[in-house]
Amino acid sequence: MRILFLAVLRAHTGNAVTAARIRNHLEAVGHTCILKDALDFESSTAVASLIGIEKFEAALALHLYRGGRLLQGQRIPFGIIFGGTDINEDIDHEEKKQIMGIVLEEARFAVAFTESMKEMALNKWPHAKGKIHVQSQGISTMPNVTFNWNTFLQNTEINRSADNLHIFILICGLRRVKDPLYLVDAFSEWHREEPNVYMVIVGPEQVFCNRIQVDPVFTREVKARVKRASGVQLMGEMSREDLHAIVKNCFAVVNSSISEGMSAAVLEAMDLEVPVLVRNIPGNAAIVKHEETGLLFSHPQEFVQLATRLVNDPALEKKIVTKGKEYVRLCHSWKSERDTYQNLMWKLQ
Repeated sequence: MRILFLAVLRAHTGNAVTAARIRNHLEAVGHTCILKDALDFESSTAVASLIGIEKFEAALALHLYRGGRLLQGQRIPFGIIFGGTDINEDIDHEEKKQIMGIVLEEARFAVAFTESMKEMALNKWPHAKGKIHVQSQGISTMPNVTFNWNTFLQNTEINRSADNLHIFILICGLRRVKDPLYLVDAFSEWHREEPNVYMVIVGPEQVFCNRIQVDPVFTREVKARVKRASGVQLMGEMSREDLHAIVKNCFAVVNSSISEGMSAAVLEAMDLEVPVLVRNIPGNAAIVKHEETGLLFSHPQEFVQLATRLVNDPALEKKIVTKGKEYVRLCHSWKSERDTYQNLMWKLQ
């Protein structure tokens, strides 16, 4: 089949990585899957025109609202993959909820990353019972890349001569839902007490919607707060390969989001045998078991308490990375994900 796949494709984001991986699954069995950025289309009419010109036979969308609304009313069969903010955030907006319900009714199938995400969707749209499949994100092994950790440190204000240096990496775009400022004050205070701990926020400094910057006020606020905070650094986006290399060299990966679908950055850190400390929200709690595969915190002070414990307890660190690696191997199989999406394509024929 010739398949149109709509997703928000800003470089190096979780959505873009997930979409590219699923496209590869489909093309491995002979489908032609064309990825298009959902933000490039203002309406379903523009998508209908594209479908006619490109002679697409079926479609997929990642994110029930951002991508799915563009497939509403189209004359080809389509499937939906929940993104995270659609179920965790957009569902509380009545107009968006109505649109998403219609899209879900028209879709041949939908995919949720977790059972809890499926339950939340069915609570709002019971008519989708029997249509929603649960498939965790699969993790594929990244190739080793040449990366100079010292050069990376030179590009920061980190004191490389500090004894027993511990660097925490927060991977996120500067969006309110990612809450990059959540830990800044508490971490800065901890750094003043323990000068060998640092937090580096890595990710795009701007998010664009139809080529217009979204929330520039928040972007400026983040930059200003981080600039004043000791022990906290802000870096722009980088290639996925370099980001993996940074994760492999850091002490721990942090997630402070208000909501998540399923954080690829957290799963990849676990796969790379790096400890994870994540905010206790449903999307994170679905993949991190406290003191087993990672650490869950509910407020900034608890983060500092747990991070301090992790720094001073090598046995806990070893336990977490070992069990985290095993969890990803057992529950986030790349092959299982491939089989699921290849089989679901039969529903679009």
